[in-house]
Amino acid sequence: MKRRDFTRLLLASPFLASAFRALAAGPADSFRARLETIRARHDLPGMAALALLGGKIVEHEAVGVRKIGSSTPIAKTDRFHIGSCTKSMTATLAAMMVEEGKLRWDTTVAEALPQLKIHPDYRAVTLDQLLRHRGGLPEHAPAELWSRAWKREGTPMTQRARFVASLLAAPPAHAPGSRHVYSNQGYAVAGHMLETVANRPWEELMRTRLFGPLGMSSAGFGVPDRLGQVAEPWGHTRKGGRMTPVQQDNPPAIGPGATVHCSLGDLATYARLHLDAGRTEKLLRPESFRHLHTPHSGEEYACGWISVERGWARGRALTHAGSNTYWYVVMWLAPKRNFAAIAATNVGDADQACDEAIASLISRWL
Repeated sequence: MKRRDFTRLLLASPFLASAFRALAAGPADSFRARLETIRARHDLPGMAALALLGGKIVEHEAVGVRKIGSSTPIAKTDRFHIGSCTKSMTATLAAMMVEEGKLRWDTTVAEALPQLKIHPDYRAVTLDQLLRHRGGLPEHAPAELWSRAWKREGTPMTQRARFVASLLAAPPAHAPGSRHVYSNQGYAVAGHMLETVANRPWEELMRTRLFGPLGMSSAGFGVPDRLGQVAEPWGHTRKGGRMTPVQQDNPPAIGPGATVHCSLGDLATYARLHLDAGRTEKLLRPESFRHLHTPHSGEEYACGWISVERGWARGRALTHAGSNTYWYVVMWLAPKRNFAAIAATNVGDADQACDEAIASLISRWL
């Protein structure tokens, strides 16, 4: 998720406020019909959305096609690339390792990665700072380093090791701890800390520690389908009014911040974990969820979640959006109402459309 993706938070804009009024005043048509109207109005290939209330999926629809030029419809079980919604998953994995005593929230980069030659200004950066985008890492990777990451040389863990080593050898982009700067690079460092301490690749840790216990059988990494097939939604890019189908993802070097894919049903299972926040689900203790959901003083970004006050949520809402520029997903959780809404599409420039779908779900169920 790029910075612009989370500056327009739900109900923070006049557009979305008017969207809620229009929904309230409009006919009580089916949600599927509303979703198709949104998809057509924004000229999207396909779209899916889901609502979770009281621990149960109460709405789940999918409309449109998997790929422009193909008649294969989107299915409710299809997998979408979730982009930066990956970040809270990496933070959840970190919380597990903290509970087990393998790491601390204040474990430093130097402690976790002693094999690296680290710039002195980075040595005291903590795991917690990285997960909150306060570690001093740059918003964008240096061009030469980013170009090399795209070559995908070696295993994913090897690629991250090389990427992180180069990042940490250079001076910070700004003083660590001084301010929030959204950075996939910071999550690459955090993920590499986890896999180095565990001596297992981040992808394996995610599968065995998070996806497996939650039963997220659709979850994986990178493009949701085999190249050339149309068994899952393709991503799309739009330039000059022309839609182009794409099967491409970010390099594994930044995997911990941006490369998971899964079905909306499995993403709802993950949302349920955070709505429960340790009350009955014992994957993590309640205090760990409080840490994950609580922002740094004066800020809105917590550990992979943006925490904001919303009237419809009766208090705090948790949200994040994700896009690798070819797919787009947004999640909203209202813990006090035990409610979550998720919207997804297979084109990158769809934040407004997904916000409309979320607004529709909120108006129908809350």
